[in-house]
Amino acid sequence: MPELELRHLRAVRTIAEEGSVTRAATRLGLTQPALSAQLRTVERLVGGQLFDRTRNGCVPTDLGRRVLGTARLVLDEMAQLMSTTRETDRRGPLFFGCIPILYFAKLVEGLRELNADVRAEVRPSSAEIVDMLEAGQVHVALFEFFDGMHARDLAGIELRKLVTEPAFVAVSETDPLAGQEEIDLAQLADRDWVTPPKQHIGSRTQMFQACADAGFVPRLTHHTGEASMARGLVAGGCVSFAAAPSRTGDGIVIRRLRGMPLMTDIFVATRRDSPVAGRAHEVFACAADAYRSVLDRNPEYRRWWDAHPEAHPEFT
Repeated sequence: MPELELRHLRAVRTIAEEGSVTRAATRLGLTQPALSAQLRTVERLVGGQLFDRTRNGCVPTDLGRRVLGTARLVLDEMAQLMSTTRETDRRGPLFFGCIPILYFAKLVEGLRELNADVRAEVRPSSAEIVDMLEAGQVHVALFEFFDGMHARDLAGIELRKLVTEPAFVAVSETDPLAGQEEIDLAQLADRDWVTPPKQHIGSRTQMFQACADAGFVPRLTHHTGEASMARGLVAGGCVSFAAAPSRTGDGIVIRRLRGMPLMTDIFVATRRDSPVAGRAHEVFACAADAYRSVLDRNPEYRRWWDAHPEAHPEFT
């Protein structure tokens, strides 16, 4: 009878991170049938199904979440053990890179518990953060899915999905739509939009597709990466997409989009040759704690969060 091996644990972890057997197979350098066979072996050994196939991809079952938690602990411990046998001295500063996020300070504070000397870099685009990660300029990174991400070489990097976050929309408090609990994206067809500079919009394809599905092409009138400037333009009558934990106030209101047509995956990545090698699970826990700290900024998002655990299956 076969026994559970490290490759089986890696298979389970990668399927959970990618949300797809096909994408996980590509990342692991396997064929899809070979990875499916590994998954069936693990399921026979543990005595149950590990993933449900949904329209959003492979979602861990209750048993799957338990196995996944153990798999990550074992793999992280093994990586830490291997790191201690190498001659390379990895002591020193921990370099952290991320896109602008509302929980930045809280995350840096958590990382300091793992390494006292944390040095942070914030960049406007997720692609730029991944460039720095691949080049070894940062050891830990937080970024959103972006067009072309699947083509990146993330060998030597522990990648985990933090959350799948729905986009909300920001409108002026004087806008007629501000009185609605939710806004249909099609209602914004004739509005001027505020977005980051074009080269910094990570999921342009997804954004334009969502608007096309609503029957219009967005009029991208203003481009700024500075949050207070964007909020000022919205208060003056423009509209913009907003991060789910964004807060109503200063002349704008944050409203959910009907049907949540735009969803963004947020990832945490840790290099295996970093000062926190073998501690990717702890890095993820820091990011999860930091994210939790901003949930109540938007009560509507908090209600959606509580009702949709599938968007954050690894939070405990």
